[in-house]
Amino acid sequence: DLVKEVFPFPQETKDSHVVLRAKPEQPLQNFTVCLRSYTDLTRPHSLFSYATKAQDNEILLFKPKPSEYRLYVGGKFVSFRVPEGRGDWEHVCASWESGTGIAEFWLNGKPWPRKGLQRGYTVGAEAAILLGQEQDAFGGGFDVYNSFSGELADIYLWDTGLSPDKMRAAYQSLRLPPAILAWKSLSYEVKGDVVVKPRLRE
Repeated sequence: DLVKEVFPFPQETKDSHVVLRAKPEQPLQNFTVCLRSYTDLTRPHSLFSYATKAQDNEILLFKPKPSEYRLYVGGKFVSFRVPEGRGDWEHVCASWESGTGIAEFWLNGKPWPRKGLQRGYTVGAEAAILLGQEQDAFGGGFDVYNSFSGELADIYLWDTGLSPDKMRAAYQSLRLPPAILAWKSLSYEVKGDVVVKPRLRE
């Protein structure tokens, strides 16, 4: 249970990351990923990387610059333009459904205009799920220029699209439905220079 904790990534590296173990491993027709990040990076960086042997960007939450987030599904992406952060924690949730191809993006509890990609696609199972690096190969292929430095917390992955009420609940750290990956019961392995520390501020 990491509720009052965070993962600080204290420096830019080409290898430090956290491996997350999801249960159960099954293909996804729908998903929602949520997390909180705190960084002063202005270059591109990966926030959540889910790769399969067939597709390294099966699910990728990526921030190419301070005014944009990208959600990748099956190697294709949609962009969401956002205001540049003011040096504070940012909470993001991204969801996708295969049936319509609709992607939702929420920043700090507010929805952005919906976009569409990869209608009818299925996200593969048996994934390597990593924080702190962007995978260009299954479980590896890292590039220091896409690495994350800063702090990450409140990481969740669901195999459903969350309702608007639940999206807001995730932002407010309220009770949430059972998840494939849950911050309150996270199975993880730290590789390299990543630590677990108490959260300094709410």
